[in-house]
Amino acid sequence: MPESCENCALRLRVEALERTNEQHASTHREMFDRLRALETSDAVQDAHYKAIDAKLDELTLMVKELTGKAGRRWDGLVERSLWAVAAAVLAWVLARVGL
Repeated sequence: MPESCENCALRLRVEALERTNEQHASTHREMFDRLRALETSDAVQDAHYKAIDAKLDELTLMVKELTGKAGRRWDGLVERSLWAVAAAVLAWVLARVGL
C-alpha cells in the first residue's frame, strides 16, 4: 500500500491507535501521580502514628508512676493510722492501769 493514500483504512486505524495510546499514556501518568501522592500521604500518616505511639508510651509510664506513688502514700497513711490507733489504745490501757 502506498503511503500517499490519505483514505487508507490501515492509516486511519493506526492514527486511531496512536490517539488511544496517547490517552492511555496520559491516564497512566495520572495514575502514577496519584500513587505517588498516596505514598507520600502514607509516609506522613506513618510518622504521625509513630509520634502518637511514642506519646502514648510516655503517658503510660507517667500513669504507672503516679498510681504507684498514690498507692505508696495510701499504704503509708494506713500504716501511720494503725500506729496511732495502737498508741491510743496502749495509752488508754496504761491510763486505766494508773501509769
